[in-house]
Amino acid sequence: MSSPYPHLLAPLDLGFTTLKNRVLMGSMHTGLEDIPNGYDAMAAFYAARAKGGVGLIVTGGFAPNTDSMIMPGDGLLDNETTAARHRVITEAVHPYGAKICLQILHTGRYAYVKQPVAPSALKAPINPATPRAMSEDDIRRTIADYAQCAAMAQFAGYDGVEVMGSEGYLINEFLSPVTNHRDDQWGGSFENRARFGLEVLRAVRERVGPNFIIIFRLSLIDLVDGGLAWDEVVQMAKAVEQAGATIINSGVGWHEARIPTIATMVPRGAFTAFTRRLKDALQGAVKIPLIASNRINDPQLAEDLLARGDADMVSMARPFLADAEFVNKAAAGRADAINTCIACNQACLDHIFSRKLCSCLVNPYACREAQIAAQFAVPPAPTFRKVAVVGAGPAGLAAATTLAERGHKVTLFDAASDVGGQFNLARRIPGKEEFGETLRYFRTRLKELKVDVQLGQRVAAEALKGYDHVVIATGIVPRTPAIPGIEHAKVTTYIDLIEGRKQAGKRVAVVGAGGIGFDVAELLTHAHDGADPIASYHKEWGIDTTYTENRGGLAKPEMPAPVREVFLLQRKTSKVGDGLAKTTGWARRLLLQKRGVHMMGGCDYLKIDDAGLHIAIEGKPRVIEVDTVVICAGQEPRRELVAGLEAAGLPYTLVGGADVAAELDAKRAIAQATEFALAF
Repeated sequence: MSSPYPHLLAPLDLGFTTLKNRVLMGSMHTGLEDIPNGYDAMAAFYAARAKGGVGLIVTGGFAPNTDSMIMPGDGLLDNETTAARHRVITEAVHPYGAKICLQILHTGRYAYVKQPVAPSALKAPINPATPRAMSEDDIRRTIADYAQCAAMAQFAGYDGVEVMGSEGYLINEFLSPVTNHRDDQWGGSFENRARFGLEVLRAVRERVGPNFIIIFRLSLIDLVDGGLAWDEVVQMAKAVEQAGATIINSGVGWHEARIPTIATMVPRGAFTAFTRRLKDALQGAVKIPLIASNRINDPQLAEDLLARGDADMVSMARPFLADAEFVNKAAAGRADAINTCIACNQACLDHIFSRKLCSCLVNPYACREAQIAAQFAVPPAPTFRKVAVVGAGPAGLAAATTLAERGHKVTLFDAASDVGGQFNLARRIPGKEEFGETLRYFRTRLKELKVDVQLGQRVAAEALKGYDHVVIATGIVPRTPAIPGIEHAKVTTYIDLIEGRKQAGKRVAVVGAGGIGFDVAELLTHAHDGADPIASYHKEWGIDTTYTENRGGLAKPEMPAPVREVFLLQRKTSKVGDGLAKTTGWARRLLLQKRGVHMMGGCDYLKIDDAGLHIAIEGKPRVIEVDTVVICAGQEPRRELVAGLEAAGLPYTLVGGADVAAELDAKRAIAQATEFALAF
């Protein structure tokens, strides 16, 4: 049979070794690197992805010395005793035919230690500590530490290392004139700024010998003012090969850049043009493979960019959190069964930046493989039962599929004509279209597991007699605040607005600035111009694909004319949007600021009438003259079934919004429903 993705699944000959396909599982810090005795957990995590068909894996970052840790006590690899503990990881991966590289990460001025080190004593805007400028001795010692770390990775059985040279970490800091103000042999000219990273590569190659993979992560676009110029990116790529690299991986944006690069609002493949441009610039000059990265989560997208010659390999990181079997499913022609990464960041990056263990909103098993599933399979239930799941939102879908996978006979009920619940609202928000992929995955799972799906009917407790257990996943009802005039014709719920039953006027007040309020504001201010989404994203955020306006790839943002004037209001006196997700909230606030949204906190809602919405801030009344008032003031659990089930003596369990409705949380809902089903 012909391969459904011939370029993606083609082997790649590196000379001394061959990768079985063109798929790289990119580096992700999961937190497993930092927990005591986390090696078994990492082994199970990476082995699941190796079994799932990935060709080459790169681990989360490990520090080459104590200066380079993200925080004190984080993962460090500098001696044989520690390296020996890593062997459980490499020995778990290799039986499946995958290769695995350890990432060597020196965080430089991003380190959250008492005094980080950097090329120059320049504080990062995302770190309260000012770094110490490295001395000549510091630099020489650090180069040797990289080589030692690589040698220890080789001793542990890894097939190679990735030297992290992008994202604003130490090597990138040396390379960029923004962070390197030195006037010695390590600063000034491009050749001097490049010296540190190239000396690291030479030292690593000399230490590990020729038959060991060395990936260099090169920043193709810094997205910071005054960052690397394009000709310097090209020069560095050429020099990296000469210094001993086997593969060049693409890095995009510094952590301090004020442009989102991996959030769901970023279109798929938004940065592959830079990989293509570098590949064209290096034609004939560089022979080692080049990897494309960032917001690639679909096998067809990956296949297309490889077929066009945009890159030689594709890096996908979070897609392997969402589905360990991504490659196997693609190879089997079952792309519809892939649990697609929706780039929400809620259980992965948000957890990591809060010092929690990484997981995945759509796949709660991620990073818990050693705890949950024996031999990467959900264990069968000790007793098979007949279970009704009422409500086909995220919680109900997770409960129904997990229960069925364990062998229970499951019927899924929902009053709507399709599954999805609140995800059917989320996927209508511009930038959140990926949420529809989760529903496609669950529809496929329901069919595969032969779940009896009964849609378009509101089930009563009486009809549930005969079931051994009922899972109530009926979700929420929007809360109606006690504002005089709430019944006025210009008032609408967010559900009616998003689903199109009500239309908004030119001036709109949004009451409530939680996640749903932001969703509504983004929907109301989105310019539906039909333009290419990648081009629109580049313009809106000021990304210069030609590098003609500014070093670092920045351009003046070009925001479409606002389609409405929107007021986003909240009762709280804190910053509007303060409760949004840690790694995406700043981007959502900034986007609405760019679109001219008025964000106002400390609002007392007085009344709604023909004149508009009457509010008071610090006791001072004012009228916001609007055509439409959208209510996003929270929600209440929907539990109408409970009384009837209790009267009938039917056992039940509440999950998702029906259990806790405070600020809709799909991450908690899916995890809670899955955990219940695993224990039932």
